[in-house]
Amino acid sequence: MAPRHAAPARGRRRLGIVLAATAIVVIAVGAGFALAPSTIGAPSAGAATHGPLLVRAITPSGSVVSPDAPLRVVFNNPLGASSPMPTVLPRVAGTWAHLSASEISFRPTVPMIPGTRYAVVVPPTTTATNGTMLHREVVARFTVATGSSLRLNQLLAQLGYLPLRFVPTGPFHPTSSAAQRGSFTWRWTNVPTGLTGLWRPNAYTVITQGAIMAFESARGLPTDGVASPAVWDALLHAVATHHVSTATYNYVDVNTALPQTLTVYVNMRPIYHTLVNTGISVRPTALTTTPVFLRFVTTTMSGTNPDGSHYSDPGIPWVSYFNGGEALHGFIRGSYGWPQSLGCVEMPFANAQVVFPYTPIGTLVTVR
Repeated sequence: MAPRHAAPARGRRRLGIVLAATAIVVIAVGAGFALAPSTIGAPSAGAATHGPLLVRAITPSGSVVSPDAPLRVVFNNPLGASSPMPTVLPRVAGTWAHLSASEISFRPTVPMIPGTRYAVVVPPTTTATNGTMLHREVVARFTVATGSSLRLNQLLAQLGYLPLRFVPTGPFHPTSSAAQRGSFTWRWTNVPTGLTGLWRPNAYTVITQGAIMAFESARGLPTDGVASPAVWDALLHAVATHHVSTATYNYVDVNTALPQTLTVYVNMRPIYHTLVNTGISVRPTALTTTPVFLRFVTTTMSGTNPDGSHYSDPGIPWVSYFNGGEALHGFIRGSYGWPQSLGCVEMPFANAQVVFPYTPIGTLVTVR
């Protein structure tokens, strides 16, 4: 029997994503507190101009807003000219401005990070024109929810990590994590059906997963395909700084019909074709589309044969794992084009060397 090509120690990775269910971003703001008898809620009309200084409201509170929406703090008395401004923690670049004598607003110059919990801290040294100060600091906390799958795909398309482009149809705010009005179009004609059949603009599909992994790899982040707060922050920063990918979009199609073949696409143009061997009937190669997640120029593959015996094959070259223990790689056989492996996609050494540069992390591999 042919030797089994085993998964790396990490095994089949479990990929997930933290995404909101809507196309807008929700910020939930907790209630603040003060020793004086006031509440943090909606601002009242006609603020008083006497008595101790109180915080009337910190907003938004329970509002549906974008992470780049302004924060507002309303006091019951006008603030003194030298009164310190509140602090946003974690630190966010932006400026405070007076909307009126007793109302100030913070406008971030960069979007707040989706999935991150923030606090607006009004210091006890805040001073009113009547000379009174707060008895103690007032704190309002809020969490910026993660963006939608739709906005995630829009950002990835803006940055060139998808085989599609995003075309806005209304007012466009490229650095917001709120979904924008617009539509997607394929960047190239004659896109293989293995990709077109998977695309869903409002969903986190394997196309999204591969694009996130490619972005993570380019930015030096863990390549887990998860849209974490760090990934959202990096995506929004890349859009704000116009850091668009210049890499080609590569795709690998493995056809298990006899004779079995592999085709490499670069920007949807087939540039290389070779015979391959896929898995035998008791260890078939899974018919699916998954992204490359681990690569080796050369490695040792070990595992268990169907009869229960163990094997260890050193010096396996040009290895790109794409589905658990299944990988594209070189392997010496007497012939190619029919099932002989235990799940991997085998090629002659020279052919695998040609394919390897076109399979960076995140490259989608379809086996059909």
